[in-house]
Amino acid sequence: MKACCVTGHRDISDDKIDYVTVELRKAIQEAISDGFSFFISGFAPGADMIFAKLVIELQADNPQIHLEAALPYGTWFKNRSAEDKAVLEKCMGIGVHSPKYTRDCFLIRNRFMVNTCERIITVYDGREAGGTVNTIRYAAALERDIRTIKI
Repeated sequence: MKACCVTGHRDISDDKIDYVTVELRKAIQEAISDGFSFFISGFAPGADMIFAKLVIELQADNPQIHLEAALPYGTWFKNRSAEDKAVLEKCMGIGVHSPKYTRDCFLIRNRFMVNTCERIITVYDGREAGGTVNTIRYAAALERDIRTIKI
């Protein structure tokens, strides 16, 4: 089963949300056309949640695709919205990558996603520091297929 995940910024400006949504939909549909059927989201606000919601939406016409949540630590989802929790409930699987919060729990989660996936879809604004660029660099070092949506 070919796997695809997303990495991207949490703080996407309001004027770019529609653009990111359209481009993520295209990237997911392209992945489906390329034979990807397993999708992983880290379920962070921003790019991750847009991606997760789109995969769930696209399942209606593509029942062969599945979504998995990769949560950084056990209580990560505790204070999230009812809408986000409803998306989580539709996942085929939920992986928790650290039992509790630690300094590197997000790094562990992100490396799991890159190690698992052949394709990484990125929503990236060019920042030189942070989890998104670190994940992109790690994916590049492993020679993953990286598809970038520039914002």
